[in-house]
Amino acid sequence: MTYAPERLYEEVAYVAYHFHWPQHDILDLEHGQRQRYVHEIATINRRMTQEV
Repeated sequence: MTYAPERLYEEVAYVAYHFHWPQHDILDLEHGQRQRYVHEIATINRRMTQEV
């Protein structure tokens, strides 16, 4: 199974934007770890927009 390059770019950009981590640190994460961060950021963002 291969991982779509577009999806990888999206995940890296999303985590980098919110956490200000360098690209190489994000790419060093295992796939599952990176997806978990994406999920947690999305959860925080949803909560913040609901509180407004």
